[in-house]
Amino acid sequence: MKYLTHWTFAFVTLFVLTFIGVKDPQVKEILRLKSFDLLFQSQEKVVSEDIAIVTIDEKAIEMYGQWPWKRDVLATLIEELRIAEVGVIVMPILFAEEDRLGGDQKFIETLNGNFVVVAQTGTNQTSKNGVPRGVAKIGNPLDWLFSWKGMVGPIESIGQNAAGVGTTNISPEIDGVVRRMPLLMKIGDDVYPSIAIEVIRVAVGDPSYQVKAGDAGIIAMRVPGFATIKTDANARIWLTWNKEYQTVSLAESGPGAFEELKGKTVIIALTAEGLGGIIATPTGANYDYVAVASTLQTVIDGVNITRIDISFLLELVLAFSIGCVIILIANFLSYTILGLTFVSLYGIMIYSTYHLFNNHLILVDVSWAIICLTIVGFHSTFNRFIKEFKLKQQIRKQFEKYLDPRQVAILVKNPEKLKLGGERKEMSFLFMDIVGFTPISEYYKNKDDPEGLVEVINDYLNRMSKIVLKNGGTIDKYMGDCIMAFWNAPLDCPNHAEMAVKTSIECAEETDKIKAEFKAKGLPDINIGSGVNTGICIVGNMGSEMRLDYSVIGDAVNLAARLEAQTRNYKDENGKVTPTLYSSYTQEKLENIKSVEVDKIKVKGKEELITIYKPI
Repeated sequence: MKYLTHWTFAFVTLFVLTFIGVKDPQVKEILRLKSFDLLFQSQEKVVSEDIAIVTIDEKAIEMYGQWPWKRDVLATLIEELRIAEVGVIVMPILFAEEDRLGGDQKFIETLNGNFVVVAQTGTNQTSKNGVPRGVAKIGNPLDWLFSWKGMVGPIESIGQNAAGVGTTNISPEIDGVVRRMPLLMKIGDDVYPSIAIEVIRVAVGDPSYQVKAGDAGIIAMRVPGFATIKTDANARIWLTWNKEYQTVSLAESGPGAFEELKGKTVIIALTAEGLGGIIATPTGANYDYVAVASTLQTVIDGVNITRIDISFLLELVLAFSIGCVIILIANFLSYTILGLTFVSLYGIMIYSTYHLFNNHLILVDVSWAIICLTIVGFHSTFNRFIKEFKLKQQIRKQFEKYLDPRQVAILVKNPEKLKLGGERKEMSFLFMDIVGFTPISEYYKNKDDPEGLVEVINDYLNRMSKIVLKNGGTIDKYMGDCIMAFWNAPLDCPNHAEMAVKTSIECAEETDKIKAEFKAKGLPDINIGSGVNTGICIVGNMGSEMRLDYSVIGDAVNLAARLEAQTRNYKDENGKVTPTLYSSYTQEKLENIKSVEVDKIKVKGKEELITIYKPI
């Protein structure tokens, strides 16, 4: 468990996510495409000035009857549109069979010379009447084009009289959404243009296309007389979906009905129920003619939405780098900085993608970077939480018996106040022992009541310990009837010398109360002796791998113990043991406690004489 929650284990999660990212599974690809949808949806909707729609809708069906109509109706529509001086007329309708109602002749006559582009479609079922278009090739583009087994085109007479024939095949992504459209496709060695690119060719009056390919696929294509169109390796372009198109129902046809469409390319669209196909687009479900219109509009606008060839690699590097950064920040900086980093990275990534798309038409996917940031970030934060929780539990367990509960709460809330391991620090130390313990022990021994002795000792230790803890001291250990305590660790205590002496004085006062209680019970007299010293020591967790104690070591600690033993040698005129002795090192730091010099003594381990004091 400790390995799973170690902060470095978050790197394992990051490596796993990076491995998944390199494999680019279907779910990641769909996520990437959905993020592109948000970019497409962010574009402001505007009404197209180049393209308009005439719909064969429910009203038109009610007016002209069951579909398919006699093609005379479409011929009349073409004539009316031409009178209205529209641009190229686009009919993404398949005229693969002769008109059973006999309207082909007029329709064919009307097609001739009226700049009408009709549809054909690639299929794997049959092949007839396909109309290929000559292409000037630079490199070998054929290996990269989408391929079909056959092509179903218009009957020969319609194909020959129409100004252009283009494919209407869509190219959905893995999630079924149409975001890109192929401008060229092939059957064998024949190249077939999309209906949108045929409209451009017809509009500029060129007979064919030019295509450039490299080792990595198709690079670009162009209609001579029109701007170069950059494509992906398979001759597809990303479409824009921010245009709305002026729409007129065929049912409203008649003199002057189409005057407002003057100069615009007009698409005849099937929208009646059961006639028009529905496709999924980044902006939702739309009729299939919208794909034709969007392709044409994207080309007319000269919009080259690009995705840099090495985008995939750069996005993986970005995700991995962000994962590394968040792991380090999550473990070594404050939660405030961590939170700000999360928010900042999310904001920067999202803003950058929108900026690059809206200002430079570059598609960047940060979805995987966001996922890595979220998963790795929360994993690292969780590991840190577990580490800090364990540390707080360790602190609580280690100090709840030796510190005042308020101090324990401070340490648990701010573990950084506890520096684990050895630390040099100036501190004050108190050793306190019962003077006259032997008579008490003998009293209970004679009564054969060892439990009574334990009860007395525990009561004494409990009352003295409360005073130590109340004054901010840390109880290091109990040694029989002796208490060892210190100040200024683990929490800072600026007046540690004064608090240690104050504690000794208060313990002596509490002992007087105990003496009165002992006297009332007929117990032997009791006194205490306390030694206090101040100096530099080493404080921290000490012990073995199996057991640690938070304790202190150093000469200054030993001197406090020596002073406690010296209290037996100094008594007042009534023979009472001096309860408190402290060194000159402590006396120098007292501000509110007056002292009187007791003696100069030599203690074991010290060459120089130690001046000792007692409080007045």
